[in-house]
Amino acid sequence: MTAPLHVAIVTETYPPEVNGVAMTLGRMVQGLLARGHRVSLTRPRQHAHEAPDSSARHSTTLVGGLPIPGYAGLRFGLPAPRLLRRQWRADRPDVVQVVTEGPLGASAVAVARELGIPVVSEFHTNFHAYSRHYGFAWLEGLVAGHLRRLHNRCRMTLVPSHQLGVDLLRRGYHGIRVVARGVDTQLFNPARRSAALRAAWKVGNGDLVVAHVGRLAPEKNLPLLLTTFDAIRKYAPSARLLLVGDGPSRKRLEQEHPEHLFAGMRHGEDLAAHYASADLFLFPSLTETYGNVTLEALASGLPVVAYRMAAAAELIRHGDNGMLADPGAGDQFVRAALDLVSRPHVRRRAAEAAPQSVAALDWERIHDRLVAALREAIARPAMAAANESIYGFVPD
Repeated sequence: MTAPLHVAIVTETYPPEVNGVAMTLGRMVQGLLARGHRVSLTRPRQHAHEAPDSSARHSTTLVGGLPIPGYAGLRFGLPAPRLLRRQWRADRPDVVQVVTEGPLGASAVAVARELGIPVVSEFHTNFHAYSRHYGFAWLEGLVAGHLRRLHNRCRMTLVPSHQLGVDLLRRGYHGIRVVARGVDTQLFNPARRSAALRAAWKVGNGDLVVAHVGRLAPEKNLPLLLTTFDAIRKYAPSARLLLVGDGPSRKRLEQEHPEHLFAGMRHGEDLAAHYASADLFLFPSLTETYGNVTLEALASGLPVVAYRMAAAAELIRHGDNGMLADPGAGDQFVRAALDLVSRPHVRRRAAEAAPQSVAALDWERIHDRLVAALREAIARPAMAAANESIYGFVPD
């Protein structure tokens, strides 16, 4: 029998914080524990009175952090080399898994290398692309260089999609492995559709509800979302736009567009009901490394219109369970949405195909792939990653 692992996870975000990275990591930790592995988690303290916890197979160490500008409720962790060095010398993990690339994550990579502990990183967020949306476009090259150097100091970098893996390899990254993301089809499914919720939105059975779930922020390409919906209303005057989520752009959007439905943050079964009670999902973001909401929308029975990138490129079959546009082609995106709206029979067929198209993406398979990647990182020579070609990895 293969011995269980001791995995030291370092992250700057974790549930109950609401974002794709936190949600995914929470699931991954559950999967590791369910398989008998031990997890030592290090993360920033989320509120002043939070206390660390510890059990035989799961312990949490809290460190100091500072708010992330523009991301209410999220913090980046301060470097903690002394703490990590002391802990890992006293209780050496088999592998260090660094989830985020902030100061805390960078210090974890440095300490793990110093102690000779295999370290695996994860690439979740295109921070270099985000900089242009927050007035720091001049930093994009510096951020991209920092991320590449940080990840290349690790034995392996985990990415959620084959497309992202190929892109990073072309940008000079080494040791790429694909560990995709799963979806809870018991939670996200068409059976969650709620007549009461639609009545609260003041929409009838035949009215079209167009949904967007995600952070309301500049990097999500919201102007195209609004432009697309305006075009949709010319075909379907009674259509309503539903925006689920929060962020720095919400207040302005509510002031400028009081006619839209702003649901704010939703969780669990309530979130699932919001998905399933809509009829079409628009996702115009160009900054995603994956896009969990694409997976959740499809599982909920929503045809998805998105750019041919990240999760959408791998999950959406054009004309079957949704529609795709070439990245950055806004006019094409609008036409793709109108194609579904103007042909109700095609949209209904896509709605039926959507949940079936993601039925096999259960979390158990994803958890097994993560454990396999961690064991591979432990077993491989430290410098093997540098010699891999652009096709030197096998996608999940």
